[in-house]
This record gives sequence, structure tokens and C-alpha cells, in this order.
Amino acid sequence: MSQPPAGTAAGHSLSALVDAAFAWWEDAGLDGMLSDTPQSWLESDRKAAAKANAKAGNGAASFAPPPPPPAMGGLARDWPQTLDDFHAWWLETPSLPFPPARRIAPTGPAGAPLMILLPMPEADDEAGLLSGRGGKVVDGMLAALGLAREQVYCAAALPVHVPMPDWGQLRAEGLGALLAHHAALAAPQRVLILGRSGISTLLGHSLPNNAADLREFNHDGGCVPAVFAYDLAALVARPAHKAALWNRLLDWTGTDLT
Repeated sequence: MSQPPAGTAAGHSLSALVDAAFAWWEDAGLDGMLSDTPQSWLESDRKAAAKANAKAGNGAASFAPPPPPPAMGGLARDWPQTLDDFHAWWLETPSLPFPPARRIAPTGPAGAPLMILLPMPEADDEAGLLSGRGGKVVDGMLAALGLAREQVYCAAALPVHVPMPDWGQLRAEGLGALLAHHAALAAPQRVLILGRSGISTLLGHSLPNNAADLREFNHDGGCVPAVFAYDLAALVARPAHKAALWNRLLDWTGTDLT
């Protein structure tokens, strides 16, 4: 009497045991074979869609990419063309994905001798832009430059405070272009940027950490002299940063800022 093949139990054929093994793995949730050969996991979906289209008389299926998300601020042709209109739009437009109740408006006149540009309002700017602790640092610098706050145009790239924003993604969504349009409407003579890494990323610079080397701010209306500095939180926390910023602003003290 012959013995069953090695690894099989008496009374069970090898094929029955193989079928039982496959059934066990299927019950365990394994529904495919492993292979090193590349394969398209979407191929079955494409074939199903093609069959559905063929049945509906649509011919071969077309797989157009999904439409891009709407640009931040909507279409550029619809942006306000005066600074006053921009301020009202900035606070109310639904095309910016931020709650209108939390947005903070820019302040100051068009054509100001200096524009102070922040990445976003500070967390403690409850009464308005630069109304918190960082505003005192700014007022001290302005006094040393012979300027009052009401003479300066103050704005932020974002209308609300956002913890740890993804500046690269915001640029891809169109915020950099909107910022350039905003600056063109404000038409300042110079720009002081407090938050160099975020702003330089929005402007498309490939090395935002080297923004201290930049000397101009380009916008839709041309370019103006600029100083890129650390953000207000860093200036408040480290007086050495304030001293370094002042050394860079010395280039401006020999010209009429008023």
C-alpha cells in the first residue's frame, strides 16, 4: 500500500490540501498574488469605465485630469483695481478660504514711504494688524526712521493667523500672485518684510533661507527696494536679530523717508 505524499494527511489528496490552503488565505483577507512585476492597480477601473461608456454609446473612454482647484482669490481679472476696493474685498470675499469674521484689514495710505509686510497677523493682533506685542517693536523702528505708524502701509500676505502654514502650497494656490497685485495697488517706495522665509517662498525664490540677500521686492507694478528680515516673534525673542535688522536699515537713513 502506497504512502500519501510527504506533507499530506492520509485520506486527503494534494490538490484538496492546496485548495484548503488557498481558502484559508482568502478567509484571512489575502485577495491577490505578490509579484515584482509592475502593474496598474487602476487598470480594472479603466476597463470597467470603458465598458460602461461602450454600452452607453460613448465610444472609447477619455480620462481627462480633474480640473485644478480654484485659485486663491478667484480669477485675477476679477481682483479689485483700487486699494480701497481691495481692503473691502480682502475682508469679505468668499474666494479666500478663511473665516471673514477673523480677517484683519491692512492699514495706511497708498504710495507710502514704507510698506511693512508680514506673512500673517500675529496671534495677539486682536485690535488690528500690529496691535499686539510685535507692534511695539515696529513702532520703535519707525520712530528711529522718523516715521509714524499712520504714514506707513502695513499689510499681511494672509488675512488671518494660521499656525504653521505651508507657504509652498499657498504659492501653488495663487497667494503669491495675489500678494504681488496687493503690493502694486499699495505702490510703496520701500518694503520692509518681517518674515523672510514665508514671503520669499510666496514670491517664488528657490532658496527662501537666503532671503536676507535679496534687495528688491518685485510686484505687478515693478520693483522697489526691500529688506527681508526675521518675523516679529523672532525679533521679540532675540534682540540680536533686531540689531542686525537695524544695521541693514541704516542704508535707508541717509534718504528722505518722510
